[in-house]
Amino acid sequence: MKSPNRVKLTFYLLGFGGAALFTALLIREGAARVMEAFVTPKWVIAGIVVYHSIPIFLDAIAWWVLFPKPERLSLGQLYWMRWVGESISTLVPSAAVGGDIVRARLAAIKGAPLAIAAGTVIVDLTLGVFITAGYTLLGSLLLVRATGKTSFVGPTIWGTMIGLFAFAGFYFAQRLGMFGFVGRVISRLAGSSEWRSLVEHGDSLDRAVRSLYARHRALLECCGWTIVSFIAAAGEVWIALYGMDLPASFVSALILQSTAFTIRAAAFAVPGALGVQEGGYIFVGSLLGIPGDSAFALSLIARLRELSLGIPGLITWQLIEGRRLLGTRAEAAPS
Repeated sequence: MKSPNRVKLTFYLLGFGGAALFTALLIREGAARVMEAFVTPKWVIAGIVVYHSIPIFLDAIAWWVLFPKPERLSLGQLYWMRWVGESISTLVPSAAVGGDIVRARLAAIKGAPLAIAAGTVIVDLTLGVFITAGYTLLGSLLLVRATGKTSFVGPTIWGTMIGLFAFAGFYFAQRLGMFGFVGRVISRLAGSSEWRSLVEHGDSLDRAVRSLYARHRALLECCGWTIVSFIAAAGEVWIALYGMDLPASFVSALILQSTAFTIRAAAFAVPGALGVQEGGYIFVGSLLGIPGDSAFALSLIARLRELSLGIPGLITWQLIEGRRLLGTRAEAAPS
């Protein structure tokens, strides 16, 4: 009898804990009041769904500029790949970074060299983490300025610094050739020449990543477009605040959006940051004078947007993979 998979068990426990926290918060804020606040004019949800195409497009540009021109795919192709990748990362419970892997795979399928496709995603992801840390600090500073409260600043800064140090280690490991090293370790442990290709692919990825980090202008452009995307994403919260007849300042929207980004990054192990995101909205909302039921409803609106765009994204991904699988089987079938 096989012992239970500890990773799956941990995942299930975290998912159960998130669901329990979500339920407890819903009961505390009052389900009826939350649903009353959640019912907004239809144009609000539609407007947020349409508006979200802007941050996705900006993120696609940030990814696009990382590609060297000879291997660069069209911006339109990277746009829908980014959309599919975001859908997977958001809605597939066990795929916190699975969407990034899929968009690298899609870029390779569409003709980009595999090492370049994977390398651009790794660099994009690494830069995004550092920018998220800055966005978190910006949100904290704006919250202090808006409320005068500072009790949460210390833990936020310490948590951000710890995360930055951990990811800085990942960055330097990339520069030192971590992928080829991992491949060689696995090859030696396996004791088989059949794993040689893993080493070769790892070395190719290391070379690609180094070459991408050497393109300083592209890195700056990627950071710039990512920052613009983060700021533009606050427009979704502003639309929701306006539609719910809540105080709709862009600063408040930026603070709430930075909270959502921070929670998503910190609670990556919890499927969909369920419960944790709602708790963050309620806490920050209370500091901004937003009632708890309305803050909970804001989180639900964000989740509804994720479903509205994410489900079609998942369907698109499945159609692409299904078509490739059928094509592979047709080629392998005896004539």
